[in-house]
This record gives sequence, C-alpha cells and structure tokens, in this order.
Amino acid sequence: MTPLPARALQTAPALVAAPTPPAASAQPSLDVDRDPVPSPDPDPPARAIGDQQPGQTLGTISRGTGGRFTLREDAYEVRLNASVFDPTGHSVQTLDKDAFHVYEDGVAQSIASFRHEDLPVSLGILIDSSGSMYDKRQAVDEASLDLVKLSNPQDEAFLVDFSWEAFIDQDFTSDIGKLQQGLSYIKSSGGTAIYDALVASADYLSKNAKHPKQVLLVITDGEDNASSATLDQAIRRIQDFDGPVIYCIGLLFGDDTTKGESRHARRVLETLSEETGGQAYFPKSVKEVDAITKEVANDIRTQYTIAYHSTKSPTLGGYRVVHVEAKSKGFPKLQVRTRSGYYPRVANTASAQGAPGTATP
Repeated sequence: MTPLPARALQTAPALVAAPTPPAASAQPSLDVDRDPVPSPDPDPPARAIGDQQPGQTLGTISRGTGGRFTLREDAYEVRLNASVFDPTGHSVQTLDKDAFHVYEDGVAQSIASFRHEDLPVSLGILIDSSGSMYDKRQAVDEASLDLVKLSNPQDEAFLVDFSWEAFIDQDFTSDIGKLQQGLSYIKSSGGTAIYDALVASADYLSKNAKHPKQVLLVITDGEDNASSATLDQAIRRIQDFDGPVIYCIGLLFGDDTTKGESRHARRVLETLSEETGGQAYFPKSVKEVDAITKEVANDIRTQYTIAYHSTKSPTLGGYRVVHVEAKSKGFPKLQVRTRSGYYPRVANTASAQGAPGTATP
C-alpha cells in the first residue's frame, strides 16, 4: 500500500508516514497534534466577504474601480442528514418536504432542497486497537466488513485503528478485499486516544472525501486516556470542519471496565453521537456487534437530506443551534435525529470580474 503524503495542519492531527508493519507495505499514520496548548483555535473574527465598502449591502452587485462589477453574496447553505422515528422507535420513511420544519437559533428557516434517497457516503471506520480489544477483534472485523457490504455500492470507506496514536490501514476504497487486508494490519496494544483519532479522521474526510454526505463509525471498549484534546475540544474541532455524523459502538462489558468507568465512557460516546446527529450503541456482548453495524448501514441509507440557507450572516461567526421538527397526520410525536448545530465556515474571496464572494459550508 502506498503511504499517504504528510500534511501539516494547525488545528488537527496530521497525516504522516508510519513504520511498515510486518509482511505489509507502508502504513500511513494519523499522528497527534502536540501543540503546547491543546485547545481549539479561538473563533475567527468576523470577516467581510469580498471587498465590501461602507454603504454597500451584501447580496447586491456594485461597480468598483476599473469598471469591475462584484456580486456580494451572504447566503450560507447548511446541509442536514435526518433520521425520523415514531414513539415506538421505528423509522418513518414516508414523509415529504412539507412535514419538516427547521429552526436556527430559534428562527424558522426555509428549506431550499429536500431529498430522500440512498445517497453515496464517504465513510471512516475507526477501530480501537488498545490492548483490551484483543479478544473482541475478530467479531469487530467481521462486523466492519458487513457494514461496507450493506452500504451503497458507490460509497467509499477508509479504515483507521487507534491506540496511543491513529493509523490509516486502508485509504478510501470500495474494495472489500482491500479493507479486509487493512484489518490484518491492526495489532492490539497501548492506550485509547479516541478524541485525537476522531478529529484527525474528520479533518481527513474534509480534505479527501468525494461525497458531501460523510460518516464516522467508532468502535471502542473504553474511555479516552491518551488524547491531547478534551471531549469538548474534539467536538468543537469536528464542528469546525462542518464535520461528519458520528456513530459509536461501545463495548462496555466484561471485567476490564468498572461501573464508574462504564458510565463515563457511555456518556462520552452518547455526547459525540448526539452533537453530530448520529447514534451510540452499547451491545451486551460481541455477538451483537454485527447486528448493530447492519442497523447503522440501514440508518445511513434511509436518511432524509435537508438543506437551507441560513438567515444569519456567516460573517457573524459563533455557534448556531439547529432544531428540526417533523409533523404529519397519522404520526404523532415524531422524533428527528440530526446534528445539534454548527459553526459557519467563511471563505474570504477577493473580488474580481465575474467572481462572487462566497461562504463555504
């Protein structure tokens, strides 16, 4: 396998070459950000799009020096992947656009586009390779492959294992054989750096994924004990990337985990999922993992995709709380699962003839 090129990053772990595993080709690494202060970068100051002058209004065309015309655009598209359930927990698949109502910071938003179809996904599978995972690995590997087999044929997936640090065992592919070979590289040892692995993988998705719909599945049997980032910092960084939906499978059973550790680890995985619109699962044994990955695959393939243009300028910065409701006759008290909010990503584009300033989702 050809090693991935190194990438120097400031707010997320970098991809660098790693030592070659036995009887295998070079294995890329998701190394850890070792900045002296492992906190997320502060909110960037509000920036004007283009070269707006006093008295000009965003969303209008103005004439500047040299006779050039510039369009100043302030629309920011927000994309949401939503799963809908009835009070019994069964998935609801028959809703139309009019059933959905979207709010940002309490303000109603107009839905710009609506799709309910099996869209291709860019997927990252993150497997805990700490020492305590040794006896669980066979079941986890089989379930991971089944997840990909049940996915859209146009999906692309990459494979990461993490302990003290994270490694890419297989770059993006739709080939089951390559993913299976990647799984053979994983050796169980070391600690558990979940947060760093998730941030690095979200960053990798943002730079390399070819599909806008993006998902991370993390399978672990314990809580983080080796990351440079905290839980809050990891969630913030992932949201800064306009990040992926995160599904978690917590193997929090057995003698290796105390009740206190299990409760804390469970809450961590639930928080990661809730903040990004995913779901956390807690099987009672490894025998249940395969059925869970099949449920995850089905959930991904049957989601509603909703997009709206925020009524709030992206140049204002700050976190935006998103709330989605679904109402339809015959379906009382529907529950919608989607991400809880986002940080707008602003691109400062210099004005040029025929080139508008843009906001980048």
